[in-house]
Amino acid sequence: MKVRAALAAMFLMASIASASATVRIYDDTGGQIGDYLTKFRALRSSGERVEIDGLCASACTMLLGTIPRSRICVTPRAVLEFHSAWDPTPTGGQLASQAGNQILWSTYPSKVRKWIASHGGLRSQIIKLSGPALAAMYPPCR
Repeated sequence: MKVRAALAAMFLMASIASASATVRIYDDTGGQIGDYLTKFRALRSSGERVEIDGLCASACTMLLGTIPRSRICVTPRAVLEFHSAWDPTPTGGQLASQAGNQILWSTYPSKVRKWIASHGGLRSQIIKLSGPALAAMYPPCR
């Protein structure tokens, strides 16, 4: 019984500690949309805060719509890079993915969608959100 009580206490302490932890994003170039949705849904459930302190590109930007805004902060070094989704071709090229773009678009909060639209929308060229424009959407990290 004492072992069970000790284990229960350890798990409780671990869950309390993780709820106050912060995940720092600083050099994330993105990847597969499904992998990022899975990762960010788990992060949302953990209660951890997210500090964007550098590059968050491509699929990484889906954290903006997956993690509650109240748990996201940005530093002056934060840079978000957006572009259209694509699938690799057998010859090593890239093929635009309409389904991927729909997932990206539906994941972003309305302020982010408006900003993307005002900068030409999701396309193969990268658009960067940083500085005052980003700071107007998300609070600074303290």
